[in-house]
Amino acid sequence: MSDAARDARPAASLAVVGGANQSGVRVYNERLILSLVRRFGPLSKVEVARLTGLSVQSTSAIMNRLQLEGLLRREAPLRGKVGQPTIPMSIEPEGAFSFGLKIGRRSCDLVLADFGGAVRRREHLTFAYPTPDIVRGFVSENFPPMMQSLSPDQARRVAGFGVASPFQLWLWAEEIGAPKGAMEGWRDADIAADIAAICPYPVMLWNDATSACAAEFFFGRAWRYRDFLYFFIGSFVGGGVVLDGAVFPGRSGNAGALGSMPIARRTGEGLEVSQLIASASICQLERRIEASGGDPSSIWRTPDRWADFGAALELWLDEAAEGLAQAIVAATSVIDFEAAVIDGAMPTHIRDALCARVRDDFSRLDRRGLQDVEIVAGAVGVDARAIGGAALSLIKNFARDREVVFKDAPTGAA
Repeated sequence: MSDAARDARPAASLAVVGGANQSGVRVYNERLILSLVRRFGPLSKVEVARLTGLSVQSTSAIMNRLQLEGLLRREAPLRGKVGQPTIPMSIEPEGAFSFGLKIGRRSCDLVLADFGGAVRRREHLTFAYPTPDIVRGFVSENFPPMMQSLSPDQARRVAGFGVASPFQLWLWAEEIGAPKGAMEGWRDADIAADIAAICPYPVMLWNDATSACAAEFFFGRAWRYRDFLYFFIGSFVGGGVVLDGAVFPGRSGNAGALGSMPIARRTGEGLEVSQLIASASICQLERRIEASGGDPSSIWRTPDRWADFGAALELWLDEAAEGLAQAIVAATSVIDFEAAVIDGAMPTHIRDALCARVRDDFSRLDRRGLQDVEIVAGAVGVDARAIGGAALSLIKNFARDREVVFKDAPTGAA
């Protein structure tokens, strides 16, 4: 399917969820309309009524109320040949705000995102390896100035603070070169409670790759697929799963732990079976660059602008693509995904090159008995995990009920 076809105006066939006119469902209908406007862009009241099955009168009343509450805004009238001009309405970016913290194995980011998913403020810190004290200090130093940058009305519209973090960070000390015992503090750390002590808003903690998947689903383009597999390639590769139009966290909040998927790798001695994390993680690229005498620091310092890594990058792209293609085939043999979405902490042109190689490798694998899968690049990019952290509070407060998977879901230890 072409990008143009996917970006077309909503068709009646997409009205898979309906509104309800009876009393007691005001919040549901409001969230449904916000979700439609967020996904399709500016919509008129007539278009929203057609998509939801609500009457035009009910739709008009709800959208007027959302405008008064500062969640929707009117766009310029669209004039046709006859009749009154239609007035589309869109998401008001100033309608709500949320803070997001990404805790990574080489860096952390604190962002302030608006209702449209745009990052208003950002702070970035790199390190050799993360410790609870480093993260606490980073938030303590940077959160108060971000708060002070908000006007009183903006501060009143902050929905919460979301933390996107790998679970069980202490298990990965050796892989990232941390000294023995240096990351043991994560075993007993309660980073969400530490942040709650300095933050006046509700704090939520979620797996970092699942949070990135939530960002893609809420702010990106992948909502067009009811079932999709999501990969985020950071220091280590991780992922997420969307089933039946909702992010699926799994019983422990760790669904989509795709880095642990076994794949076959080519070596000088033939094939060996290892985890996807051993080939499709950026830390493997870092090691290649260091082994060739290069400086990999721009990977973490400026993740959207890497230095020219030459042959080391080409070899890594080949190996990562081969592993990702195998993982997609394995996953789609279990669940009939429509798409596999690939994003990462890397420049856009490198991510796009990786996606092209994955498609090529995927096309050569034995897929008898399986349906084809679209392999597409994510739309959120480098900040997907941090924006995903911010998205947690916005999803909980403004997404329709089917999309609110976080309110009672378990959270694993960071």
